[in-house]
Amino acid sequence: MYSYDAARNRYLDDAVATAAPATLLLMMYERLVRDLERAEVALGENRRDLAHRELIHAQDIVAELSATLDASVWDGAAQMLDLYGYLARTLVEANVEGDVAKVSACRGIVEPLYDAWRTAAAQVAQAEPARAFGDLGVA
Repeated sequence: MYSYDAARNRYLDDAVATAAPATLLLMMYERLVRDLERAEVALGENRRDLAHRELIHAQDIVAELSATLDASVWDGAAQMLDLYGYLARTLVEANVEGDVAKVSACRGIVEPLYDAWRTAAAQVAQAEPARAFGDLGVA
């Protein structure tokens, strides 16, 4: 018999495994924002254990975003890689130091990027419905 958690995890695994690249990118950014929000709250409540868990997950997402960025399809890829490097370093520092201001600074960078990718995906879907959320030039 499936438990609720097992069913939910299976659904999420299937959703990620079958997502188009642009949709997966948006899912990662959305989760990154949520991790940063949760880490901020946890640090504000002096719950370093919870903040640590969220910040480690945020670091994993940034590493995945960096690893999957295809520098051959976009002129701005080198700058984006530099930005991902900055985010990774700052998240590590925030975690070690318990610095909510550094987490907030990272969220201030990530949220506009998430909004920009979401807008780009919607524009592609509107202009080319056959592509829908399939391809924004990201791997």
